[in-house]
Amino acid sequence: MNNNFFSNRQFQQILKVKEKYNFIKNFISIETLSGFILFAVTVFAVIIANSSYSDFYFEILKSPISISFAENSFSMSTLHWINDVLMAIFFLVVGLEIKRDMLIGELSSVRKASFPIIAAIGGMIIPAVIYLALNKEHPTGFGVPMATDIAFALGILLLLGNRVSMSLKLFLVTLAVVDDLGAIVVVAIFYTSEINYLFFIHAIVIYTLLLALNYFNVQKLLPYLVLGVFLWIFVHKIGIHSTIAGVLLAFTIPLKQKKVIKIESDNYKAPLVKLEHALHNFSAFVIMPLFALANAGVIIDFSSVIEHKQIVLGVALGLVFGKPIGIFLFTYLANYLRIATKPVNVTWSEILAVGFLGGIGFTMSIFISHLAFMDESIVSAVKIGIFASSISAAIIGVTLLLLNKKRA
Repeated sequence: MNNNFFSNRQFQQILKVKEKYNFIKNFISIETLSGFILFAVTVFAVIIANSSYSDFYFEILKSPISISFAENSFSMSTLHWINDVLMAIFFLVVGLEIKRDMLIGELSSVRKASFPIIAAIGGMIIPAVIYLALNKEHPTGFGVPMATDIAFALGILLLLGNRVSMSLKLFLVTLAVVDDLGAIVVVAIFYTSEINYLFFIHAIVIYTLLLALNYFNVQKLLPYLVLGVFLWIFVHKIGIHSTIAGVLLAFTIPLKQKKVIKIESDNYKAPLVKLEHALHNFSAFVIMPLFALANAGVIIDFSSVIEHKQIVLGVALGLVFGKPIGIFLFTYLANYLRIATKPVNVTWSEILAVGFLGGIGFTMSIFISHLAFMDESIVSAVKIGIFASSISAAIIGVTLLLLNKKRA
């Protein structure tokens, strides 16, 4: 920059502004900012739900929203539009990320994928076992402590900056992708009501058409999206939770351009990459905050926690202790038995710390709690347990990482 037009003082001020801008630019990544927004919206929802505006808040969530076309109409409450429609788009993005990672990312080879896959499996099994051991009368809640809120977990990790190695960040991201896949499987298998086989056949026909589009490597996104809408409708009618439609659609979107023999990691013009880029910010900054706003508003009533203390305890212990124990124990045994190899630049104390960050259930645990329990008093009590245990897990995880950095 030419400083002939500026005094030295003005020039120094310009440099300071530029430095501040660069700092902000580097600081605000999608994951970090998304995590902050989610936390702020969650706190706001809790405050509103416990204020004089609570009746207005809950009335909006119950209000029906209808869509009419010709002589047909479709109506759901605001809460169901968010949880069934917007969350289907969120899981579409998750599915796109999983497919890309399986084809060209950290899950594309057994050697790369085995360690975080085993970590994710351990982080799902042990919390579920802890919960089931304490709640034989309410077994449906086992999926709640299995979930990890990747936006919060990764946001906290990125806040630590260069105190955390890139290898550890990559480990958490890959672990979270597998954890998401596990959550999808759990929702599809264990939280499905009675199946309507007529609509099941309709869904199979639509999905066959989507697979045909993929087979012939159709590059236009519009046919996939139009068929995806019908897939969502039929999956919703089947009795399977409609968010599964988003994942199924994602797996049919091609990650290869026409006349391209090899899938390259920088193949940014591929339909999958274009759709993922188009929806990622919308998912992070619109869908998830709306989901948190609609679902995190719980009335703080410790009498419900006391009434359902066994369920809350199972969820809390599963998240705060089950996650880190499962992740650490499974990876340690896998490394010891030479089934998988620990990344060279990652220490065992860091693995344990990431295990605690995996215990940040927040929005994903809340999402599954709505599927797991029909009793609203149980859901409210479980939400309080999720908040408390997620914050505790985050504090322990960050403390361990900072202590590990000091020792290093």
